[in-house]
Amino acid sequence: MNSKLHEHYRRRKTCRLCGSEDLPEVVHLTPTPPANAFVSETQLGDEQEAFPLALHFCRGCTHLQLLDVVDPRTLFENYVYVSGTSPVFVKHFEDYAAALVEHCAPAPASLAIDIGSNDGTLLGFFKAAGLQVLGIDPARDIAAKATENGIETLPEFFTPALAERIKTERGAATIITANNVFAHADDLISVVEGIRELLAPDGVFSFEVSYLVDVIENTLFDTIYHEHLSYHAIGPLVRFFAANGMTLIEAERIDTHGGSIRGIAQLATAKRPVGSSVAEALSIEAELGLDREESYQAFSNQIDALKAELTELLAKLKSQGKSVAGFGAPAKATTLMYHFGLDPDSLDFIVDDSPLKQGLFTPGLHVPVLPSSEIQRRKPDYLLLLAWNFAEPIMRNNAAFVEGGGKFIIPVPNVEVCPA
Repeated sequence: MNSKLHEHYRRRKTCRLCGSEDLPEVVHLTPTPPANAFVSETQLGDEQEAFPLALHFCRGCTHLQLLDVVDPRTLFENYVYVSGTSPVFVKHFEDYAAALVEHCAPAPASLAIDIGSNDGTLLGFFKAAGLQVLGIDPARDIAAKATENGIETLPEFFTPALAERIKTERGAATIITANNVFAHADDLISVVEGIRELLAPDGVFSFEVSYLVDVIENTLFDTIYHEHLSYHAIGPLVRFFAANGMTLIEAERIDTHGGSIRGIAQLATAKRPVGSSVAEALSIEAELGLDREESYQAFSNQIDALKAELTELLAKLKSQGKSVAGFGAPAKATTLMYHFGLDPDSLDFIVDDSPLKQGLFTPGLHVPVLPSSEIQRRKPDYLLLLAWNFAEPIMRNNAAFVEGGGKFIIPVPNVEVCPA
């Protein structure tokens, strides 16, 4: 790797939860560029470096994680994902805000802060519930747009120093959220230090992350990419929060991203009891063997079987002269396309509803991303659902494609052709 590219990537040597150096590699995926590094037509000739993508198991605390860390500025400052483009996520955040307000019963005009607030969708619902809100997100353009739309957003990374500054200027926060981003941060100890500093004595910190139980049970290997440094299970998190002055009090399973967990933590001195959801999660994780290295070898074997099945199906369709396009260009598509070898020979094009991605090309492999109106115009025979977690609404909203003889291919967690 040349020195210029090496500036954007480093290998850490310790577990980001417990500091152990005993971290064997347990799953090896094909190296990829950053999952959201879409390029314009004028950039197609530029080199896009592929960074290592391998999971390491901590023998100290059993946490599963990436050790290869891409510079977060490379990943997030020009981010192109916005929550508000997905009606499913807008509804999810509306329900999420309502549940947290009910759980916390915050006083009117209490402060709610969202770390990694994106376009402010979640904070908009807190604001509607009568809370003061503040977003923190390093994606400068998205942060500026959110502020313009009435959700004040600081275009910064969350640090203990920023937490101290906010507390001095605005007071402590009753609710702090960090959705999916709790898996994105390399220095989780500093993140929790900042949360501890900023949280009111009776406040709560709520985070949602892809849940390792679902990743393993449903072979959701494509949720592994450089933005997601940690693959969280509740066992390591209980120990991590306890070691850092906090208590994990809830671990609710939710269905976003193919299966996630909503954790709620409080300061160690707070009085809310630990809910039964924590013990239930610990029991499931023990049954699955998430604390054993050999469980991840079995996971690796499942990925290989899925790859063989999908690539065989696509090769067969291509040999029959069928055209295949992709539907959705989420971050997870980069991992799936690289590991399964899906390039412009496999996929003619991809459609995505986000205007921020239309007209661009996928990271590294450079499959064009077009608006969904191209389905009707180009009439592919098959649509591979790269945004498989939205399979039902996508298929429902594209009934005309099926009526015209088209079929969908769902790649994860099982390869399915619909209608069969």
